[in-house]
Amino acid sequence: MFFQQIYDKSLAQASYLIGCQATGEAIVVDAKRDVDTYLEIAKQQNLRITKLTETHIHADFLSGTRELAALTQAKMYLSDEGGADWQYEFAHEGLKHGDEIVVGNLTFKVLHTPGHTPESISLLLTDHPATNHPVMLFTGDFVFVGDVGRPDLLEVAAGISGSKEAGAKQMFESLQQFAALPEYVQVWPGHGAGSSCGKALGAVPNSTVGYEKIRNWALQSSQQDQFVRQLLEGQPAAPTYFAEMKVRNKTDRPLLLEVPTVEKLRLDDVLEAQQEGVQVVDTRAKFAFAEGHLPKTLNIQLNNSFATWCGWMLNYQHDIVLIVDEDKSEDAVRKLMRIGMDRVRGYLSSTDADFLVAASTKTKAVTQSELKELIRDTENLQLVDVRNASEYENGHIDGAINHFVGTLPKHFQSLSKELPVAIYCQSGDRAAIASSYLQQQGFEKIFVYFGGMAEWNKK
Repeated sequence: MFFQQIYDKSLAQASYLIGCQATGEAIVVDAKRDVDTYLEIAKQQNLRITKLTETHIHADFLSGTRELAALTQAKMYLSDEGGADWQYEFAHEGLKHGDEIVVGNLTFKVLHTPGHTPESISLLLTDHPATNHPVMLFTGDFVFVGDVGRPDLLEVAAGISGSKEAGAKQMFESLQQFAALPEYVQVWPGHGAGSSCGKALGAVPNSTVGYEKIRNWALQSSQQDQFVRQLLEGQPAAPTYFAEMKVRNKTDRPLLLEVPTVEKLRLDDVLEAQQEGVQVVDTRAKFAFAEGHLPKTLNIQLNNSFATWCGWMLNYQHDIVLIVDEDKSEDAVRKLMRIGMDRVRGYLSSTDADFLVAASTKTKAVTQSELKELIRDTENLQLVDVRNASEYENGHIDGAINHFVGTLPKHFQSLSKELPVAIYCQSGDRAAIASSYLQQQGFEKIFVYFGGMAEWNKK
C-alpha cells in the first residue's frame, strides 16, 4: 500500500492519497483545489487516480474533487446520508453506511458519523494483503487529534437555526461508534491545529482510537447533556466565507483545472483598478506596510493565515489585486483559489520602484510605553482589542472594548472617526489588518500596538 498525507498549512487541512501498488490504482480523500499536487504524486509513484471521495460537504475550503474527476476521469464516491437537504447536487456514486469502496486490494468501509454535519462519513481502511483487520480511519471533521468537529456551522454557515443542538447529540452517538473500534486503528483527521473547525485541535498529525479514548476531552463524558454543553461552549468565530464554501461544495460550479497565471501590473493599473472598486491587498509584513503603503489598501500578510483572513475581509463579488513579492505571487494565488477567490486581476510587485515612491501613507505604530501614555493622557481614546471574544474575556488591557477583526466590517460604525483609535491584538497581525481596514474606511487618528497582549503581559 502507498499512503501519503498532503497537508495544507494555510488552512490546517489534510487530504490523503492512498494507492494499491499491486494494481496501480489510487484514491484521493478530501482533495484541495490546486490538484496538481496529487497528479504529481501519482505520477511519481506510477499510480492512476481512479476514485475520489470526501468525508462531508466542506465549509472551510473549496474541494478539488470535481477538478480531479475532470482531469483523471476518476469516479466520485460521495455521501448520500443526512437526508434530502444534505445531498450533493451533482452526479456521483452515492455512499451509505456499510458500503465499501474498493481500490485494488484495499477496502474502505463507510461509517455514517453525523454530528459535525448530517451527511458526514468516515472511511475505515483494510489493507487486505497485510491483514483482514481494519488499520486506518479517515475521519474528516468527525474526530480530530484531541477534539471533535463543531456542530454549530450549519447555523453559522447555512443559516439553519437550532441545528447545533441536534448536531451535538448526533456527535455524542457517533462517538460511541468510534469508541467501539479496535484501539490500534490509526486515526487520520481532516484538520490540525489552527483550523476553525474545532476549538482544541492538536498539532500531532494523526492518532489512534485508543489514544483518543484516553486523551480526547470529547470521549471522557458518559452523559449526553454534559457533552452537548461542553461541545457548544467556547467555539471560535466561524469565518464569513464558510457560507460560500458550503454552497459551492454542494452545487454545480465552474471548475478551475490549473493554477491561474496572473498578470503583472504597473502602478497606474492598480490606481485605476482602485477607482473601479477593485480590492487591493498588500501582502507585505506589517512593519513594512506601516512604514508606507498606498491609500485604502488592506494589509493581509502572506503567511499561513492569509487565506483565512482574506475569507473574512474580502468580497467574493469584486476583483482582487495583490501587492506581493514577485516570487511569491503564485503562492498567494494558490492560497486564494483554495477558498474559491478566483477573481485575481493581477499583482503589483512589492519592489516596483514607482510603488515604493507612491507608498507614502503611514500607520502610526506605538511601543508599550507610548500606548500607556496614550491611555493615560488622551481624552476619549478608543482602545480596541481585535482578538476574539474568548481571548478578550481571558484578559485584556483595562478600558479596551472588543471588536473582533473578522467582524469589524459589520461593527466599525460604532467607532467615531473624530476620536483617536488605538488597536491591539495578541501579537500584531490582526491589529495590522484592523488598522488598515479602518484607514480604508476613512479613519485617520489611528495608533497600532504591534506588541499586543503577548508583549503587554511580559512587563
